[in-house]
Amino acid sequence: MQLGKPTREAYGEALAALGAEMPEMVVLDADLSKATMSKKFAEKFPERFFNMGICEANMVGVASGLASCGKIPFASSFASFLICKGFDQLRMSVAYQGENAKFCGTHSGVSIGEDGVSQQGIEDVALACTLNGFVVLVPCDEHEMRAAVKAAAKHQGPVYIRAGRPKAPIIYSEAKQFVIGKADMLRDGTDVTLMAMGLMVGPSLEAAEALAAEGISARVLNMASVKPLDVDAVVKAAKETGAIVVSEDHIQTGGLGAMVATTLAANAPAPMEFVNVGDRYAESGTSEALIAKYGLTSKEVIAAAKRVIARK
Repeated sequence: MQLGKPTREAYGEALAALGAEMPEMVVLDADLSKATMSKKFAEKFPERFFNMGICEANMVGVASGLASCGKIPFASSFASFLICKGFDQLRMSVAYQGENAKFCGTHSGVSIGEDGVSQQGIEDVALACTLNGFVVLVPCDEHEMRAAVKAAAKHQGPVYIRAGRPKAPIIYSEAKQFVIGKADMLRDGTDVTLMAMGLMVGPSLEAAEALAAEGISARVLNMASVKPLDVDAVVKAAKETGAIVVSEDHIQTGGLGAMVATTLAANAPAPMEFVNVGDRYAESGTSEALIAKYGLTSKEVIAAAKRVIARK
């Protein structure tokens, strides 16, 4: 697959583009704008950009205050810092009050690479999904990220967007439109459904292609809208294919897999397999080495698909 820009870079580009259309939009960062790419907005609209320093909790509180005054704030930092350090403020100042504030956690998952465990946001989706009223989005490529940022800006209410550090495979064209609460079927199939978010969408498509060569028909769903989840698409997939594999660069607890499992338990129980980091922290290493070591590859998706089909 052709590699495109990192989703974090597309995030910064989307902010800069939207800034011209939305004068009420402001951007905050916790002294990492060169990494989160929010610097692209700062370069065009310096009077509407606020560097809050290494004070993530305070940044969330300020974003809440700006939202309460009618602004549309986008606050960014590494996923591990934004969610873990700012969770109390996200809960009480944003979620509880239903503020129209948007947040982006970049450098998510083990695919961040050499920066190590302290900066690998592998539990961010789980934590974000527990915030009442929050929309949680995980775009898979640069085009979907730009569309997701636009959708988030127009959505009334709090939003968490997950972005990655490495270059992401191109899945969509520039014409991509993003609809919150909708899954996107990238490939139809009848034997198993491969559901994925973010960087695991590419390996899932590769897995489907390899499975097809073995006579196994795999449906692929891009679950970029983790919350709200597309319940209809999930239930339909379970009923029509009878087996589900969920893949994510995230711990096994509380993320996309948990959202899908909860939905199926209540509506259409089906055998499931999961491809994720597991119940563990990772380590320092190259992105490629960590992805391979923690099983976030098409090879693992293929193996999971065969296991779950055998349980049908």
